[in-house]
Amino acid sequence: MANHKSSLKRIRSNAAKRLRNRYQAKTTRNAIKKLRGTTTKADASALLVKVISMLDRLAKKNVIHKNKASNNKSKLTKFVNGLK
Repeated sequence: MANHKSSLKRIRSNAAKRLRNRYQAKTTRNAIKKLRGTTTKADASALLVKVISMLDRLAKKNVIHKNKASNNKSKLTKFVNGLK
């Protein structure tokens, strides 16, 4: 157990940040799965904009690596462009 007040506060704040990061990452993963499940190009392109924004936000906050965000955006864009 931590002995200093600042250490206790750091533990509390880290726990809160971890929960927030997990929630945002899981929400983004669910949005990606939803996008992959779409069949029409109109729906997919509308959802793609939101998913790309979510990925950029996670990369900016260092929840996921910036290259992982780029790879996901590239693959999803290819997927949407391949739809009819």
